[in-house]
Order: sequence, then structure tokens, then C-alpha cells
Amino acid sequence: MAGTQLESEAALTLTVGEIAEWMDGWYPPSAAANWDRVGLIAGRRNASVERVLLAVDPVDVVLEQALETRADMVITHHPLYLRGTSFVSDDDAKGRLVSELIRNDVALFNAHTNADVTPLGVATSLADLLGLVDQTFLEAHPSNPGWGYGRVGRLAQPLSLLNFSQLVADRLPAGPTGILVGGDLESRIQTVAVSGGSGDSFLEAVRGLDVDAYVTADLRHHPSSEHLEDKGPALICGSHWATEWPWLPVLARRLAHHAASVGQPLDVEVSTLVTEPWALHLETKG
Repeated sequence: MAGTQLESEAALTLTVGEIAEWMDGWYPPSAAANWDRVGLIAGRRNASVERVLLAVDPVDVVLEQALETRADMVITHHPLYLRGTSFVSDDDAKGRLVSELIRNDVALFNAHTNADVTPLGVATSLADLLGLVDQTFLEAHPSNPGWGYGRVGRLAQPLSLLNFSQLVADRLPAGPTGILVGGDLESRIQTVAVSGGSGDSFLEAVRGLDVDAYVTADLRHHPSSEHLEDKGPALICGSHWATEWPWLPVLARRLAHHAASVGQPLDVEVSTLVTEPWALHLETKG
């Protein structure tokens, strides 16, 4: 009798492996860039999961939050390792993180560029946050017509660049760096391209589209200056973290809904910790 009860309770508890399978189904590893590393980074696939914490970055403060909230699994956008390593000692930050994950039996999973290009991923989350309709891909994915980089869509009503920039600032999560805006502040903005995270590799593609503005992050000086000198669309540059974070609430709803649909309890929490490398933004006045 006791054995039957334990088996029944175990059947009602999700495992790391099951959640990893959901994630791989929604955001297939085959969609990731060939340089990327996605999937289960640390943890036992047969370990039980009752609570998941979602974050952009696998860093110390996120692990501390996971331990404080008793999360069994952390899902991040960014990978922990993009290159091979020979050591996971606590002599460095990544080694300490792996050691603590193992010591506390917390699993770590990530979906990176595979979540950038697939439906209900980073790109669509950012476009939806800004209210873009009639969305298409900024650039097609080479191996699947249902995947694509970035998104292009329309605002329901046109706005000046100044007012659209204010809308972007109001809707992105609060962080220390804010946004930068390039272009004529009185120009009319209706068709917008977006790409969460580092986006200056798409500047040439954006110039080839009939868009009024491009919202992204990590834009560099020379490519941005040349883009605007060539009469390219207006630029709005947020932070890497802020332009990717909007995916987390979307993923949280997806996980919770799917868990409920299969009759298994799952508590999903979205970390609101700002994991920017920067702590403060000051205007220069010299």
C-alpha cells in the first residue's frame, strides 16, 4: 500500500528530463546557431521538479535566488559555457556555479539562439511587447521556413520617433542603462524591426527592408553611424538583458499551462533581478 502511494506521488511530480523535453520540443536544438551550446547544462534528468526559476543569465545572484525560493530547476536564456572547459573547481565564477548547482541538486537548462528564432521565443516576445501586428521575419532561417531571426511588424497607429522611443522605454524592464535613440526625433514610425540581444549584424538586412525603425541592443559606434549616414531606419538601442527578458513571462505561462494540461503541478517564477554588467548610467557633462 505504501509503495503504491509513493509510486502515485512520484507519477504526479515532473522531472528535469520531462521539462527538458518540452523545451526541446518548443525550441529545438537544431534551430540553434552552430557555435551555440543549448540544453541541459547540469542536473539529473530523473530528478523531481516542483518549482522552476526563469532568468536571462546563469550567474551567482540567480543561483542564490533559486536556493532562496527552493527552485529545483533554473532555465536561462544564456548558456553557461560557449567553449569547452577542463575544470569546474570553485576557483572561478563558472566553476563555483556548477559546484553549487550539483551540491544543492539544482538543474540548469538553457535555450539560447534556438529560442531567438522559434515561435513564442525572444523575437516574438519583444515584438508583442511593443504592440507590433502583422509580424514577419526580419531574416529567414536557412533550414526551416517556420523559423526566423528577429521580427518585423506594424504599430496600430504611427508615432513620432520621440514618442515611439518613449513607448519602448516604458515597456522594456527597468535597468541602469536605459535606451539610446538615433535618427530624426520627429520622423514618422509605423513599421518596426526588432531583434532581442546583440543586433548590429542585422543592420544591413534592416536597410534592405521598408521599415521606419529598428529596436535591438549592443549597437556599436561605427556600424550605427554608417547606418544612419546612409539614411537607414531610426535606431533604438536597449540593453542586451532588457531586450531579451520579455521572453521569460511568455515562457512562464507556457510552462505553467502545459504542466496544468498534463495534470502535473509546477510553480514557475520569473526572476526580476537585473543581471546587467552595469550598475549605473550617468550623463557626461564635461
